[in-house]
Amino acid sequence: MTKRSLPQNERASRRDFIRASSLWFAGGAVGGGLAVARAAHAFGSDVIKIGLIGCGTRGTAAAVQALNTARNTDRQPNGSVQLVALGDVFADRLHQSYRTIKGRHAASVDAPAERQFAGFDAYQRVLDCDVDLVLLATPPAFRPLHFEAAVQAGKHVFLEKPLATDPAGVRRVLAANAEAKPKGLLVAVGLQRRHERRYQETIRRLWDGAIGEILILRVYWNSRGVAVRPRQPRWTELEYQLRNWGQFNWLSGDHIVEQHIHNLDVGNWLLRAAPVQCNGQGGRAARATPTGDVFDQHFVEYTYASGVRMFSQCRHVAGCWDCVAEHAHGTAGSADISGGKIYDRSGSLVWSSKGPGAGQQAEQDDLFAALRRGQHHNEADDGAASTLTAILGRLASYSGQVVQWEEAFQAGLPLADVDHLRSLSDVAPVQPDQHGQYAAALPGTAGQVTGETWARSIRT
Repeated sequence: MTKRSLPQNERASRRDFIRASSLWFAGGAVGGGLAVARAAHAFGSDVIKIGLIGCGTRGTAAAVQALNTARNTDRQPNGSVQLVALGDVFADRLHQSYRTIKGRHAASVDAPAERQFAGFDAYQRVLDCDVDLVLLATPPAFRPLHFEAAVQAGKHVFLEKPLATDPAGVRRVLAANAEAKPKGLLVAVGLQRRHERRYQETIRRLWDGAIGEILILRVYWNSRGVAVRPRQPRWTELEYQLRNWGQFNWLSGDHIVEQHIHNLDVGNWLLRAAPVQCNGQGGRAARATPTGDVFDQHFVEYTYASGVRMFSQCRHVAGCWDCVAEHAHGTAGSADISGGKIYDRSGSLVWSSKGPGAGQQAEQDDLFAALRRGQHHNEADDGAASTLTAILGRLASYSGQVVQWEEAFQAGLPLADVDHLRSLSDVAPVQPDQHGQYAAALPGTAGQVTGETWARSIRT
């Protein structure tokens, strides 16, 4: 099959992505964006007004953590933060989130009913409010659309990970970020390990040669998985899928993208690179019931240009070995990166970090400190690289093929046209069969994973 030619704007985004990623990985920065320029405005002690778009568990927690920065003096200059607008597709999630945040920060919430918005257009209505920064925490399928709109509105942004569920979305994020940079907009990404001191200290030591030349990485996100909300009689098909967004590929990107991205990002961060290809396998052992179309297990082998291999496991099966961690093996020893421990070749512990975790709070502290000081802080290109790394793994396990970075980046159609969803009565992008089952990927049947073939392979 002949590969589809990219439109001019997508070719430009691809070049920008490769150039920006190369500069980032070569720069040796630890955590956060590169503080090499001034942002458009230094807030100093002024009130920073924020809006929340996506009022689920993660969005609510991110808003609380953003408000916490006003009283956190470790990384954060003094200054008040106010939540002034909220938006979500579902009114019940919106109201629950408002009550939770108000209960934690009563004096810092000024979001009356007229600035609480429900529906698919809630994101735009929040952006139309007088806010300085927005927290984007909806299901990942909507991230490219919402980020693009936030940049056009001139807002600073916190993007929860992942940044997209397909390569088309990654390209869209990159194009929007190319517009954010000259505007001086700050963009943070919810890959919080880069902001944890334990990780930062360990990565620095590995860069300094603590275990010699790095040969192999092992990364894991093995857990019980996420809960399924039982279908309610009043729900439409689209509402059922949105309420269970983690069970659907078009909404979450599968759990290799939605969760395992954290561990894959650590590998990219350590190696200052993204992989050039991967192969993998996966399937549905525990998700045989008609809850969605994602896999419950992925095993992927990533190859970097340097020859380093990263072996990746993620699993959502109860009663199995649980592990969320990252490890590195080198010519002179090994490291438990997640545990902040380094061992010599005999397995003896030679160094241990005393640095704290709490990365989700630290990432907000770092973002708001940069806002106060007028420092450049942009993590979107880096987040895009790790998002595509996770998508690359999904394509490999879904297809059963060796997938190259370049062909994944150029893959064509988005998984769903989320821009034109208007109501919960709209047709859902995927539909169950007459037995209530959702079609999942069948490795070995998809053929090539480029262009239109790739788009069809992940929908059948």
